[in-house]
Amino acid sequence: MDKFVLNTKGVGDLLKSAEMQSVLNEYASGIKNRAGIGYEYDVQVNPGRAHALVWADAYQAKADNSKNNTLLKAVK
Repeated sequence: MDKFVLNTKGVGDLLKSAEMQSVLNEYASGIKNRAGIGYEYDVQVNPGRAHALVWADAYQAKADNSKNNTLLKAVK
């Protein structure tokens, strides 16, 4: 039986790839849309991997998120 060897460079490339950024963009925009007005999102690539951020940008959104956990509920 052959031993499994993980291609760590390949995994690293995958985690930073345009395809991964596209998937993250889709998820983050969905969360933003479910959260409502005043929320923003961004997809960034760091040395290790791509990641998405969604945050309350407007005062009303910050208050809404604080009171109702809107971002947490928007993650499905």
